[in-house]
Amino acid sequence: MPGSENLNAMTRDEHWMRAALRQARRAVGFTSPNPPVGAVVVRQGEVVGRGCTQPPGGPHAEVMALAEAGARARGATLYVTLEPCAHFGRTPPCTNAVLQAGIARVVAALEDPHDIVAGRGFARLREAGVEVSVGVCEAEARSLLQPYLKHVRTGVPYGILKCAVSLDGKIATRTGDSRWVSGEEARRRVHRLRQECDAVTVGVGTVLRDDPRLNVRLPGKRRDPIRVVLDSQARTPVDAALFGPGGPVIIAVTERAPRERVDALAARGAEVLMVPEEAGHVSVAALFALLGSRGVMSMLLEGGGTVAAAALQAGVIDRLLFFMAPLLIGGRDAPTPVEGEGAGMMAEALRLDGLEVRRVGADLAIEGYVHRYC
Repeated sequence: MPGSENLNAMTRDEHWMRAALRQARRAVGFTSPNPPVGAVVVRQGEVVGRGCTQPPGGPHAEVMALAEAGARARGATLYVTLEPCAHFGRTPPCTNAVLQAGIARVVAALEDPHDIVAGRGFARLREAGVEVSVGVCEAEARSLLQPYLKHVRTGVPYGILKCAVSLDGKIATRTGDSRWVSGEEARRRVHRLRQECDAVTVGVGTVLRDDPRLNVRLPGKRRDPIRVVLDSQARTPVDAALFGPGGPVIIAVTERAPRERVDALAARGAEVLMVPEEAGHVSVAALFALLGSRGVMSMLLEGGGTVAAAALQAGVIDRLLFFMAPLLIGGRDAPTPVEGEGAGMMAEALRLDGLEVRRVGADLAIEGYVHRYC
């Protein structure tokens, strides 16, 4: 069959790149502000080295894989999900490690769009005589790296809106009771999502009503996100559960917040951020921009309908995840996941792209995209 050798070579490259992608997924949530990258070293049809990006200041994926491969890396192929860096940062250039190891060929999923990389890694390798192929499993790598790709392009964190709703579109009863709309498996998935994100955000109404901890409660290795509360007037109680074990606490307030409340929250250990006001509330867009400038690449919004409406209006939400439970709550006063004025005409309604529906325990997980960074 004409071209079968090329087809087989591509199939092999895709096979090994997917092994590198599996390594990259292990790093999601632990690498910010660096991207989660995976790498494998393959010699004579066998993986001899594996690695993923370590927490900031630690080795990159390529270095980890090459270290495991040792002398077996000489003459081998390195599969990596993102272009190796060629600059000095917290760690030396990965291209140096690749060349010193004697790698003969590098296969990468995509070029790093960051200004300090942007093709320089590939150019350095080619100049040294290394064969370089780019674009293998590119779509899968881009999907995994959406937060990094958005942050590099815009400086703003990737926004994920998560809601648990009943079949009739309610997030709580008319009395405000919301424990629990979704089932146990869905709640475990939310904890994994928190671990994957740099920050989790709610409005002060959620804090006053539900007193959430907003930490990660999973067995084994875990990493807690920054806990952010949109609280224009600093109403968060100093004995709120979110001051317990978990990540740092940020209370985003406006100039209208009473000084004594701001001081009390700061004394409790929170970082109180003064954020511009919009429509009487903390500006979600300004908050995202401020945290993005600090290296926060991804933010999970778990707040109620008011926060969700503000975030969607601000254009900071890129992905939505709704857990739909087999419940009927009813009642015209029961809250919905997106409040505010809403669309006046169907043509104005937000339409999602790339919709996926799957079972999570007794619930349905419905996921879609507002923006994609491909």
